[in-house]
Amino acid sequence: MNDLRRIVLDVLKPHDPSLLEFTDHVSGAESVAAATASLIELDKEVQNVKLTVEGDALDYNAVESAVDDLGGTVHSIDHVACGEYVAEDRRTPQDR
Repeated sequence: MNDLRRIVLDVLKPHDPSLLEFTDHVSGAESVAAATASLIELDKEVQNVKLTVEGDALDYNAVESAVDDLGGTVHSIDHVACGEYVAEDRRTPQDR
């Protein structure tokens, strides 16, 4: 399999830890060069977060473990980039 470069996850996490602490923890996981988290939805008990993680050769299991460590759950994998570099999405007629 080619190197995993970027993955975008839909994550459910408890309110505690904060989004800042959560993202910092994930960014410290093995093979992670950068992590970005955006709050999508706020519920009474959980937060729905879009988590984008990048690295040269990401270890998905390490990323998932970092999410699990803080009580989060990967809901879905929404975007994946593999190969020598990240191929950016290009608009096509179907996107209109």
